Order: sequence, then structure tokens, then C-alpha cells
Amino acid sequence: MNLTFKHPALLALPLAGTVLLSGCSGGETPAGIAPQAFTDSLYAVMKADRTNYTKLVVQRLGPKGAGVIKPDEHWEDMSDGTPLPAQMFRAGAELAADITDSFTYSLQSLWPVNSQNAPKTEMEKQGLKFIADNPGQNFYGKETLGDTTYFTAVYPDIAVAEACVSCHNDHKDSPRTDFKIGDVMGGVVIRVPL
Repeated sequence: MNLTFKHPALLALPLAGTVLLSGCSGGETPAGIAPQAFTDSLYAVMKADRTNYTKLVVQRLGPKGAGVIKPDEHWEDMSDGTPLPAQMFRAGAELAADITDSFTYSLQSLWPVNSQNAPKTEMEKQGLKFIADNPGQNFYGKETLGDTTYFTAVYPDIAVAEACVSCHNDHKDSPRTDFKIGDVMGGVVIRVPL
């Protein structure tokens, strides 16, 4: 499978080469990157961005903000609001979906504050349960949705700052209120079509 871009600005970019996911062509395995290595690499970037946004922006602003800008679930309704880490992550996932068909990703939880972040497929449920029961491990599998088979990876989303813990524990819609820093709060689900 070639990595393809949908966004018009990216279509014009010259590419030095084409990355192929091994095992994705049905015939002889092409040289390239294996689906697990691909999703592991994507997750490393996502985790770094999410952790940095949480620690360097949201945690520093605090729950009441720093006077200029406030992290808030309803940030769009505020003149001085900024998205929470999960909302920033979703915005990135939505923009990535506009840019490429090569993968999708989402943030999900067995204990979602927002019901749209609950697992929807059996693979998602299995993966989220596995990472919750096996701290430090990732979950990998294949699933068929519609006519497409996907390599699906689930990575732990860990509470990295007090802002994560207090937001979830104090939220009126949170089904779980005993999170601590270092706990698995949910997972990042990455899908690659095979």
C-alpha cells in the first residue's frame, strides 16, 4: 500500500520515495515498513505531542487558567478558552483524516468522560481491556470493517499530569473517579488498512 495524501497542499509536495507497508499487497512482500513498526512510530509522535501539550500548556495554565487563557471543555464558547488535551488530540485526528487515507487514530477509554470516546468494535474493547490489565504493553490485531481489513494497534494513554487526573476524577460525567498519575486512563487506537 502506498502512503497517499488527500490534502491539496500536500499533493503537490515532491516525495523522495514511496513507503510501502510490508504484507499489504497480497503478492510478494514489498520492501518497506511493517504495519506494527508504522503504528509504533505514529504512536511515538502522538504520545510526545499529547504529553508536551498536557505538561507544557494545560498543566502550566492550571484549572483556572493563567489569567489570559483557560483550558476548558467548552473552550469554543469562551473568548479565553483553549482545548483540553483530549480535544486537541481529536482535532489532530480529524485533520489527519482530511490529509491521508493511510491510517486513522482516535483516543478511546473503557471509562470515557465523553461517550463518543467509548470503544465501538470488539477489537477496540479487547485492546482497551488488554492495555488496562497489562500496564506497559501494547495490543495488536487485525479486524475487518466493511470490505477492508485493518491492522489495529491499541496503545496505553497514561495520566502524565495532575491536570489529567483532576479533570477526569472531578468531571460530572466521569464513570471513574479514582485515577492517579501513571494510571492507564484509556488508549490510542491506530488503524492501517491492509
